Amino acid sequence: MENPSPAAALGRALWALLLATLGAAGLPRGGESVCSARAPAKYSITFTGKWSQTAFPKQYPMFRPPAQWSSLLGAAHSSDYSMWRKNQYVSNGLRDFAERGEAWALMKEIEAAGEALQSVHAVFSAPAVPSGTGQTSAELEVQRRHSLVSFVVRIVPSPDWFVGVDSLDLCDGDRWREQAALDLYPYDAGTDSGFTFSSPNFATIPQDTVTEITSSSPSHPANSFYYPRLKALPPIARVTLVRLRQSPRAFVPPAPVPPSRDNEIVDSASVPETPLDCEVSLWSSWGLCRGPCGRLGAKSRTRYVRVQPANNGSPCPELEEEAECVPDNCV
Repeated sequence: MENPSPAAALGRALWALLLATLGAAGLPRGGESVCSARAPAKYSITFTGKWSQTAFPKQYPMFRPPAQWSSLLGAAHSSDYSMWRKNQYVSNGLRDFAERGEAWALMKEIEAAGEALQSVHAVFSAPAVPSGTGQTSAELEVQRRHSLVSFVVRIVPSPDWFVGVDSLDLCDGDRWREQAALDLYPYDAGTDSGFTFSSPNFATIPQDTVTEITSSSPSHPANSFYYPRLKALPPIARVTLVRLRQSPRAFVPPAPVPPSRDNEIVDSASVPETPLDCEVSLWSSWGLCRGPCGRLGAKSRTRYVRVQPANNGSPCPELEEEAECVPDNCV
């Protein structure tokens, strides 16, 4: 058997290097698991709002506008793309979405990432939810090179708060997950410094990173999610993804949730009651000391209720206090 010529050996080496390079281009970064599922998979995604006055009684928006959710915007992508990530800065597109619910710039960013890096397989969206406790749904497709799912939903009204999922992997080795469900909690996009749901626009300069809002952070009594008695906030929303099956004859989606009035879910047994303690103002200055000459008089001061208690929270203390004094101008 003849030995291969140097040119042939070099050709084989270059071919092997080319195959290795092409194969590595489709692998996840950072040592992530490789998805080897063959066919693409379709999923239904259902977003369920749990933002009720029972679970979140503090400053709960009742009007102009009432508590509600924006449309859901998401993408099926590879690890080369990131829609948002905790402790990182948001893009201009996500800033516009988190602050004003404008999706145009964010969609252009997703499309640009798909064209330049081939990192986005598909964009999906679901309609807005007109109340704090409703549902919305959509369908999406993933494939082995684009097995990650990310999405965002804006909390309305809010300065720049949102909920969402960052790079949820629906692939498990050589197979697709049948379903996935996650509780969702509020995040601050780091672009507006408002403390309450209805805060006026107050840009954060310099811009901050994405942070999770908790019952104690930001640690300010004015914050709409500040509940110092709680170790953790109850989930404000939940997302469920279910793999869809498609046969040659007919497509059978999962059983739908029975509709309710105004798309609202009424399930008081599953809604946690978050206690809201009474909050009162500081005492006013003491009033004039009144009384007859030669005797002790009385003076008083008052305070008012800032937040009414709810869900078995601490009751309000006395709002008026009296004390003895020596009359200034006795009669």
